[in-house]
Amino acid sequence: MTDFLKLAGKSILVMGVANRKSVAWHIGRTLAEAGAEPVYVVRSEERKANTAKLLGDAPVFVCDVEFEDQIEKLRSDLQATGRTFQGLVHSIAFADYEGGVKPFHETGKKQFLRTIDISCYSLIAVANAMKDLLATDASVVTISISTTRMASENYGFMAPVKAALDSSLAFLAKSFSQFSQVRFNAVAPGLLKTSASAGIPGYVDSYLYAEQIIPRKQAVQTQEAADAAVFLLSPRSSGLNAQSLIVDAGMAINYFDAEMVARAMR
Repeated sequence: MTDFLKLAGKSILVMGVANRKSVAWHIGRTLAEAGAEPVYVVRSEERKANTAKLLGDAPVFVCDVEFEDQIEKLRSDLQATGRTFQGLVHSIAFADYEGGVKPFHETGKKQFLRTIDISCYSLIAVANAMKDLLATDASVVTISISTTRMASENYGFMAPVKAALDSSLAFLAKSFSQFSQVRFNAVAPGLLKTSASAGIPGYVDSYLYAEQIIPRKQAVQTQEAADAAVFLLSPRSSGLNAQSLIVDAGMAINYFDAEMVARAMR
């Protein structure tokens, strides 16, 4: 089989698998199909046990990125393996919706800062901790969203957090360029059917609406987002840096679809 993506035999660190619906799991599975060697990082020992059958014989480490000491321990544990990683997947997001989704102006400071810590700052912290374990031309890929300018009430304050994540790509790419050619990019999918998204109030209705807006009348599949991520992890995407690759199946071009407008005006 031709190694078109040039990933065969390369170690890729994949953070964020929770279950079979996780974007990170689809990425890891696709990497394995391409001949790469995924090394997984999950949030807790409990999650490690719950994903044991799912992840098979692949190495699995534990790290809750909310805690700096755990990130440092992860670095030490990975260093002990002697591996050099050609890629890193940051598929980690958490929104503290304690008390339910509120109007944006009522967002609590504690909630917002915890969310940005886990969902955004963790990319910076992990990249810094792992910098000596990454190959000089490694690719770092995070998972964002297709637009941070759509003020959806049920998404609360998560879109501004993702906007910060998107912005951090440019600054990480620039600062890492002082000593390496490591690239930082994001996959920015439209609405996905994941376990995490299912917990967002009103998300199912938004997902079904998206299916009507998308020209093909089918929402973006998690595997499609994973395929884009694997491309960004591969040397085939070497010219892409500090970019967000939108994977929305054309949703952004079709908000004024004649049929949908007619329905709204009835």
